[in-house]
Amino acid sequence: MVQTETDVIDLRTDVKTLPTREMLKAMCTAELGDSKVGEDPTVNRLEAMAAERMGTEAAVLMISGTMANQAAMMAHADRGGRYMIGHDAHIYFYEGGHSALSGLLPVMVPSHQGLIEPDDLRATIRRGPKAQFLCLENTHNRGGGRAIPLDRHTALCQIARENNMSIHVDGARIFNTEIATGTPASEYVKHVDSVMFCLSKSLCCPLGSILCGSKEFIAKATGAMRRLGGGMRQAGVIAGPGIYALEHMVSRLKEDHANAKRLARGLAGIPGLIVKQDIVETNMIGAWLESPDHSAVDWMDACKTQDVLVGAYGPERLRFVTHRHHNAEMVDEATERIRKAADTLTR
Repeated sequence: MVQTETDVIDLRTDVKTLPTREMLKAMCTAELGDSKVGEDPTVNRLEAMAAERMGTEAAVLMISGTMANQAAMMAHADRGGRYMIGHDAHIYFYEGGHSALSGLLPVMVPSHQGLIEPDDLRATIRRGPKAQFLCLENTHNRGGGRAIPLDRHTALCQIARENNMSIHVDGARIFNTEIATGTPASEYVKHVDSVMFCLSKSLCCPLGSILCGSKEFIAKATGAMRRLGGGMRQAGVIAGPGIYALEHMVSRLKEDHANAKRLARGLAGIPGLIVKQDIVETNMIGAWLESPDHSAVDWMDACKTQDVLVGAYGPERLRFVTHRHHNAEMVDEATERIRKAADTLTR
């Protein structure tokens, strides 16, 4: 994959990935049935594969990660209940709708660059009010793609159990955690009650997410999914690419991580950007701005003039994400273009 000077390099997010030829073929050749009543053999195969991979009894395919998270939350607690969640978690910060759709209220736990300290969780529990379940996120989006270590994850889960809380993991990119830490995702899941992971993003499927848990839990979550309008018919066209992704796309995530680290090293040498190399663990980079004279929007606009698209976590922090459509050559080209963009801001 070679870029020319006129090509745009898009580093905003890995949801921009396109399916492979093999995924498109899987869509066209999938054996189909009525998935709403359990008669789509391709969906059934994908759900069984996902459950086995995560070490759970059951799994259910849903349209999106947002729906899977919402259905999980509805299964974890009745209306009027509360859940604990990090203050910069994706579910709370971006997905929204939980109070309106499920009648649940958040209890915020402080976190720092994606990590919740066990003592902070204990202190939040002591202060109350009582929550029915704890939401964790791995990898952590606004933490810059942090892969939460297993020992930290286990400690938080133990505290939740001691306080009679169930546990849900927003694992949209949990396979990035698996690759970055060398720890199978199932090792994380054995400590929780439910986990969601996306088939899109860096796994490159056009859509779809999987929610995993016990048979009883998945039955409740499936009912919630249908109340949200998520019942599907011939969903094998979604499941086919998902099967290919689980079989072939997880191991290649290490390439995305290597390219992110390469990009981070390049960005660290650009005046005006601060990149903490030690927290670039997966395919995301958060770069803080050195000067208050230029906002993230200013940087995004300057990069766009150089045909590089970047995102932001807020007015003082940029976001860069690598994925299958990037290689080392493109990363180096993007670095040079961003350097030119930085020059335009200091003229």
